[in-house]
Amino acid sequence: MSVVQKIRELEDVALLSKHEQLVKGIINAIDEKELVQGSMLPSVNVMVRELGFARKTIVKAYSELKDRGIIESKNRLGYFVAHTATDQTVKVALLLYAFHTFQEVFYNTFRETVGENAQIDVFFHHNNFEVYEQTLTNIADRYGMYVIAPIPHKKNKILLNKIPPNKLLIVDRHESIGSDYSYVSQHFEEPTYKALETLKNRLKDFDEMVLFFKQQSDYPTGILKAFGAFATKHKIKAEVIDRYSPNVLKKGKVYFTIGDIDLWKLLKDCKKKNIKIGEEVGIISHNDSPAKEIICGGITTLSTDFELMGKQAAEFVLHREKTQHIVPSKLLRRASL
Repeated sequence: MSVVQKIRELEDVALLSKHEQLVKGIINAIDEKELVQGSMLPSVNVMVRELGFARKTIVKAYSELKDRGIIESKNRLGYFVAHTATDQTVKVALLLYAFHTFQEVFYNTFRETVGENAQIDVFFHHNNFEVYEQTLTNIADRYGMYVIAPIPHKKNKILLNKIPPNKLLIVDRHESIGSDYSYVSQHFEEPTYKALETLKNRLKDFDEMVLFFKQQSDYPTGILKAFGAFATKHKIKAEVIDRYSPNVLKKGKVYFTIGDIDLWKLLKDCKKKNIKIGEEVGIISHNDSPAKEIICGGITTLSTDFELMGKQAAEFVLHREKTQHIVPSKLLRRASL
Protein backbone atom coordinates (compact mmCIF):
# COMPACT_ATOMS: atom_id res chain seq x y z
CA MET A 1 0.00 0.00 0.00
CA SER A 2 1.38 3.44 -0.94
CA VAL A 3 1.92 6.36 1.41
CA VAL A 4 -0.86 8.25 -0.36
CA GLN A 5 -3.27 5.39 0.35
CA LYS A 6 -2.23 5.37 4.02
CA ILE A 7 -3.08 9.05 4.21
CA ARG A 8 -6.42 8.56 2.43
CA GLU A 9 -7.40 5.92 5.01
CA LEU A 10 -7.48 8.73 7.58
CA GLU A 11 -9.78 11.06 5.64
CA ASP A 12 -12.85 10.03 7.60
CA VAL A 13 -11.18 10.03 11.02
CA ALA A 14 -12.97 12.63 13.12
CA LEU A 15 -11.09 15.73 14.30
CA LEU A 16 -8.01 15.09 12.15
CA SER A 17 -6.98 18.08 10.05
CA LYS A 18 -5.40 17.53 6.64
CA HIS A 19 -2.00 18.35 8.13
CA GLU A 20 -2.53 15.74 10.86
CA GLN A 21 -3.70 13.17 8.29
CA LEU A 22 -0.45 13.62 6.40
CA VAL A 23 1.77 13.30 9.48
CA LYS A 24 -0.12 10.33 10.90
CA GLY A 25 -0.35 8.59 7.52
CA ILE A 26 3.42 8.75 7.00
CA ILE A 27 4.06 7.60 10.57
CA ASN A 28 1.67 4.68 10.11
CA ALA A 29 3.52 3.68 6.93
CA ILE A 30 6.81 3.70 8.85
CA ASP A 31 5.40 1.81 11.84
CA GLU A 32 3.99 -0.87 9.54
CA LYS A 33 7.36 -1.08 7.77
CA GLU A 34 5.96 -0.03 4.41
CA LEU A 35 8.55 2.73 4.64
CA VAL A 36 12.00 1.92 6.04
CA GLN A 37 15.04 4.04 6.79
CA GLY A 38 16.20 5.56 3.51
CA SER A 39 12.84 5.19 1.75
CA MET A 40 11.96 8.11 -0.50
CA LEU A 41 8.69 9.93 0.12
CA PRO A 42 6.44 11.31 -2.63
CA SER A 43 7.41 14.81 -3.68
CA VAL A 44 5.32 17.81 -2.66
CA ASN A 45 4.01 18.07 -6.23
CA VAL A 46 2.96 14.40 -6.25
CA MET A 47 1.19 14.81 -2.89
CA VAL A 48 -0.67 17.87 -4.15
CA ARG A 49 -1.76 16.06 -7.31
CA GLU A 50 -2.73 12.75 -5.64
CA LEU A 51 -4.42 14.15 -2.51
CA GLY A 52 -5.67 17.53 -3.66
CA PHE A 53 -4.25 19.16 -0.52
CA ALA A 54 -2.81 22.67 -0.60
CA ARG A 55 0.96 22.88 -1.15
CA LYS A 56 1.46 24.72 2.14
CA THR A 57 -0.30 21.88 4.00
CA ILE A 58 2.09 19.31 2.51
CA VAL A 59 5.12 21.49 3.26
CA LYS A 60 3.94 22.05 6.85
CA ALA A 61 3.57 18.30 7.46
CA TYR A 62 6.98 17.51 5.96
CA SER A 63 8.52 20.32 8.02
CA GLU A 64 7.07 18.89 11.24
CA LEU A 65 8.45 15.44 10.47
CA LYS A 66 11.83 17.01 9.64
CA ASP A 67 11.87 18.88 12.96
CA ARG A 68 11.21 15.61 14.75
CA GLY A 69 14.09 13.97 12.88
CA ILE A 70 11.83 11.36 11.32
CA ILE A 71 12.43 12.48 7.73
CA GLU A 72 15.16 14.53 6.07
CA SER A 73 15.45 16.51 2.86
CA LYS A 74 18.34 16.19 0.44
CA ASN A 75 19.02 18.99 -1.99
CA ARG A 76 17.41 18.34 -5.38
CA LEU A 77 16.69 14.72 -4.46
CA GLY A 78 13.61 14.97 -2.24
CA TYR A 79 12.47 13.72 1.18
CA PHE A 80 13.65 10.47 2.77
CA VAL A 81 12.95 8.51 5.97
CA ALA A 82 15.79 9.35 8.37
CA HIS A 83 14.64 7.60 11.53
CA THR A 84 12.09 4.86 12.19
CA ALA A 85 11.50 5.78 15.86
CA THR A 86 8.23 7.59 15.17
CA ASP A 87 7.62 8.47 18.83
CA GLN A 88 10.54 10.89 18.52
CA THR A 89 9.24 14.38 19.32
CA VAL A 90 12.14 16.62 18.34
CA LYS A 91 15.66 16.51 16.93
CA VAL A 92 18.01 18.89 18.74
CA ALA A 93 21.48 20.17 17.84
CA LEU A 94 23.40 21.12 21.00
CA LEU A 95 26.60 23.06 20.28
CA LEU A 96 28.80 23.68 23.34
CA TYR A 97 32.31 24.91 24.12
CA ALA A 98 33.59 21.62 25.51
CA PHE A 99 32.43 18.95 27.93
CA HIS A 100 33.63 20.57 31.15
CA THR A 101 32.28 19.32 34.47
CA PHE A 102 29.84 22.22 34.80
CA GLN A 103 28.56 21.67 31.24
CA GLU A 104 27.99 18.02 32.12
CA VAL A 105 25.59 19.27 34.83
CA PHE A 106 23.86 21.42 32.19
CA TYR A 107 23.64 18.53 29.71
CA ASN A 108 22.37 15.93 32.20
CA THR A 109 19.58 18.26 33.37
CA PHE A 110 18.74 19.22 29.78
CA ARG A 111 18.64 15.57 28.68
CA GLU A 112 16.46 14.49 31.60
CA THR A 113 14.00 17.38 31.21
CA VAL A 114 13.59 17.07 27.43
CA GLY A 115 12.80 13.38 27.85
CA GLU A 116 13.63 10.11 26.14
CA ASN A 117 11.71 10.87 22.95
CA ALA A 118 14.08 13.63 21.86
CA GLN A 119 17.14 13.00 19.71
CA ILE A 120 20.01 15.18 20.95
CA ASP A 121 23.18 15.44 18.89
CA VAL A 122 26.05 17.14 20.76
CA PHE A 123 28.82 19.12 19.05
CA PHE A 124 31.82 21.00 20.50
CA HIS A 125 33.64 23.98 19.01
CA HIS A 126 36.37 24.41 21.70
CA ASN A 127 36.34 28.20 21.15
CA ASN A 128 37.71 27.67 17.63
CA PHE A 129 35.75 29.96 15.32
CA GLU A 130 36.53 27.95 12.18
CA VAL A 131 35.17 24.81 13.83
CA TYR A 132 32.19 26.78 15.14
CA GLU A 133 31.34 28.24 11.72
CA GLN A 134 31.80 24.93 9.92
CA THR A 135 29.62 23.11 12.46
CA LEU A 136 26.83 25.67 12.05
CA THR A 137 27.07 25.26 8.28
CA ASN A 138 26.94 21.45 8.53
CA ILE A 139 23.91 21.33 10.83
CA ALA A 140 21.91 24.04 9.03
CA ASP A 141 18.32 23.00 8.26
CA ARG A 142 18.90 19.50 9.63
CA TYR A 143 17.38 19.95 13.10
CA GLY A 144 14.10 20.99 14.62
CA MET A 145 15.76 22.94 17.45
CA TYR A 146 19.19 24.49 18.02
CA VAL A 147 20.76 25.16 21.44
CA ILE A 148 24.04 26.99 20.95
CA ALA A 149 26.79 28.34 23.20
CA PRO A 150 28.18 31.06 20.89
CA ILE A 151 31.69 32.39 20.40
CA PRO A 152 31.74 36.21 20.59
CA HIS A 153 32.55 37.31 17.02
CA LYS A 154 31.51 39.99 14.52
CA LYS A 155 30.10 37.29 12.19
CA ASN A 156 27.96 35.71 14.89
CA LYS A 157 24.79 37.65 14.14
CA ILE A 158 24.95 36.75 10.44
CA LEU A 159 25.50 33.06 11.21
CA LEU A 160 22.83 32.71 13.86
CA ASN A 161 20.20 34.84 12.14
CA LYS A 162 19.98 32.07 9.51
CA ILE A 163 18.13 29.98 12.13
CA PRO A 164 14.48 30.98 12.77
CA PRO A 165 14.01 32.59 16.22
CA ASN A 166 11.51 29.93 17.35
CA LYS A 167 14.12 27.21 16.72
CA LEU A 168 17.20 28.81 18.35
CA LEU A 169 18.24 29.25 21.97
CA ILE A 170 21.49 30.95 22.99
CA VAL A 171 22.99 29.45 26.16
CA ASP A 172 25.91 30.20 28.48
CA ARG A 173 27.55 33.30 26.91
CA HIS A 174 25.17 36.11 26.09
CA GLU A 175 25.24 37.32 22.49
CA SER A 176 22.82 39.97 21.27
CA ILE A 177 21.62 38.88 17.82
CA GLY A 178 18.15 40.46 17.78
CA SER A 179 15.18 41.07 20.06
CA ASP A 180 13.23 38.11 18.63
CA TYR A 181 15.79 35.54 19.77
CA SER A 182 15.72 33.61 23.01
CA TYR A 183 18.55 33.08 25.46
CA VAL A 184 19.31 31.51 28.83
CA SER A 185 22.71 32.97 29.59
CA GLN A 186 24.98 34.28 32.28
CA HIS A 187 26.92 37.50 32.80
CA PHE A 188 30.53 37.57 34.01
CA GLU A 189 31.87 41.06 34.67
CA GLU A 190 29.28 42.38 37.10
CA PRO A 191 28.89 39.14 39.15
CA THR A 192 32.68 38.76 39.44
CA TYR A 193 33.12 42.34 40.60
CA LYS A 194 30.31 42.00 43.16
CA ALA A 195 31.80 38.74 44.48
CA LEU A 196 35.22 40.35 44.94
CA GLU A 197 33.59 43.28 46.74
CA THR A 198 31.87 40.83 49.08
CA LEU A 199 35.24 39.20 49.78
CA LYS A 200 37.08 42.53 50.03
CA ASN A 201 37.98 42.45 53.73
CA ARG A 202 39.19 38.87 53.53
CA LEU A 203 41.22 39.53 50.37
CA LYS A 204 43.04 42.37 52.12
CA ASP A 205 44.44 39.83 54.61
CA PHE A 206 46.70 38.58 51.80
CA ASP A 207 49.65 40.22 50.07
CA GLU A 208 48.54 39.73 46.49
CA MET A 209 45.79 38.39 44.22
CA VAL A 210 46.70 36.16 41.29
CA LEU A 211 44.31 35.37 38.40
CA PHE A 212 45.09 32.51 36.02
CA PHE A 213 43.71 33.68 32.69
CA LYS A 214 44.54 32.25 29.25
CA GLN A 215 44.21 35.01 26.67
CA GLN A 216 43.65 32.67 23.71
CA SER A 217 40.95 30.54 25.27
CA ASP A 218 37.23 30.37 26.00
CA TYR A 219 37.75 32.19 29.31
CA PRO A 220 35.22 35.05 29.66
CA THR A 221 36.91 38.45 29.32
CA GLY A 222 34.39 39.90 31.78
CA ILE A 223 36.20 38.09 34.60
CA LEU A 224 39.50 39.68 33.60
CA LYS A 225 37.95 43.17 33.44
CA ALA A 226 36.30 42.80 36.84
CA PHE A 227 39.51 41.51 38.43
CA GLY A 228 41.50 44.48 37.10
CA ALA A 229 38.86 47.05 38.06
CA PHE A 230 38.56 45.70 41.61
CA ALA A 231 42.32 45.63 42.18
CA THR A 232 42.71 49.17 40.85
CA LYS A 233 39.87 50.60 42.95
CA HIS A 234 41.12 49.09 46.20
CA LYS A 235 44.83 49.45 45.45
CA ILE A 236 45.39 45.71 45.91
CA LYS A 237 48.49 44.16 44.38
CA ALA A 238 47.34 41.89 41.58
CA GLU A 239 48.85 39.78 38.83
CA VAL A 240 47.42 37.95 35.82
CA ILE A 241 49.23 34.77 34.75
CA ASP A 242 48.51 32.65 31.68
CA ARG A 243 48.56 29.33 33.55
CA TYR A 244 49.61 27.76 36.85
CA SER A 245 53.15 26.48 37.42
CA PRO A 246 54.71 25.26 40.70
CA ASN A 247 57.05 28.26 41.04
CA VAL A 248 53.99 30.56 41.22
CA LEU A 249 52.82 29.07 44.51
CA LYS A 250 53.80 31.25 47.48
CA LYS A 251 52.33 31.87 50.89
CA GLY A 252 50.37 35.07 51.41
CA LYS A 253 48.62 35.05 48.03
CA VAL A 254 45.02 34.52 46.87
CA TYR A 255 44.66 32.46 43.69
CA PHE A 256 41.65 32.82 41.39
CA THR A 257 41.29 29.91 38.94
CA ILE A 258 38.93 29.65 35.98
CA GLY A 259 40.07 26.34 34.50
CA ASP A 260 39.92 23.30 36.75
CA ILE A 261 43.31 22.00 35.58
CA ASP A 262 44.98 25.01 37.21
CA LEU A 263 42.98 24.39 40.38
CA TRP A 264 43.90 20.70 40.69
CA LYS A 265 47.60 21.44 40.14
CA LEU A 266 47.49 24.22 42.72
CA LEU A 267 45.82 21.99 45.32
CA LYS A 268 48.29 19.18 44.64
CA ASP A 269 51.29 21.47 45.19
CA CYS A 270 49.76 22.94 48.36
CA LYS A 271 49.54 19.43 49.74
CA LYS A 272 53.09 18.57 48.59
CA LYS A 273 54.52 21.72 50.22
CA ASN A 274 52.32 21.44 53.30
CA ILE A 275 50.79 24.89 52.68
CA LYS A 276 47.56 25.45 54.59
CA ILE A 277 44.70 26.35 52.26
CA GLY A 278 42.48 29.07 53.67
CA GLU A 279 45.21 30.27 56.02
CA GLU A 280 48.55 30.59 54.25
CA VAL A 281 46.99 30.87 50.77
CA GLY A 282 43.48 31.65 49.63
CA ILE A 283 41.68 30.07 46.66
CA ILE A 284 38.65 31.14 44.60
CA SER A 285 37.44 29.01 41.70
CA HIS A 286 35.03 29.76 38.88
CA ASN A 287 32.17 27.28 38.25
CA ASP A 288 31.06 25.07 41.11
CA SER A 289 30.99 21.26 41.14
CA PRO A 290 30.30 18.52 43.71
CA ALA A 291 34.06 17.91 44.06
CA LYS A 292 34.68 21.54 45.05
CA GLU A 293 32.15 21.23 47.86
CA ILE A 294 34.21 18.47 49.46
CA ILE A 295 37.91 18.71 48.61
CA CYS A 296 40.21 20.47 51.10
CA GLY A 297 37.26 21.33 53.30
CA GLY A 298 35.52 23.09 50.40
CA ILE A 299 36.66 25.51 47.69
CA THR A 300 35.10 28.98 47.52
CA THR A 301 33.43 29.34 44.14
CA LEU A 302 31.62 31.85 41.97
CA SER A 303 29.17 30.02 39.76
CA THR A 304 25.94 30.26 37.87
CA ASP A 305 23.26 27.57 38.33
CA PHE A 306 23.92 25.22 35.40
CA GLU A 307 21.15 22.89 36.52
CA LEU A 308 18.64 25.74 36.23
CA MET A 309 20.15 26.76 32.88
CA GLY A 310 19.73 23.20 31.58
CA LYS A 311 16.13 23.01 32.78
CA GLN A 312 15.16 26.34 31.22
CA ALA A 313 16.87 25.39 27.94
CA ALA A 314 14.87 22.15 27.86
CA GLU A 315 11.62 24.01 28.54
CA PHE A 316 12.29 26.22 25.50
CA VAL A 317 12.88 23.16 23.31
CA LEU A 318 9.68 21.51 24.53
CA HIS A 319 7.37 24.53 24.35
CA ARG A 320 9.09 26.98 21.94
CA GLU A 321 8.00 29.94 24.02
CA LYS A 322 10.25 32.98 23.77
CA THR A 323 12.50 33.33 26.80
CA GLN A 324 15.20 35.87 27.63
CA HIS A 325 16.75 35.09 30.99
CA ILE A 326 20.08 35.80 32.64
CA VAL A 327 20.75 33.07 35.20
CA PRO A 328 22.29 34.75 38.27
CA SER A 329 25.71 33.81 39.61
CA LYS A 330 26.24 32.99 43.26
CA LEU A 331 29.25 33.25 45.55
CA LEU A 332 29.64 30.11 47.65
CA ARG A 333 32.04 30.76 50.52
CA ARG A 334 33.92 27.77 51.85
CA ALA A 335 37.11 26.94 53.76
CA SER A 336 39.56 27.91 50.97
CA LEU A 337 39.03 31.63 51.62
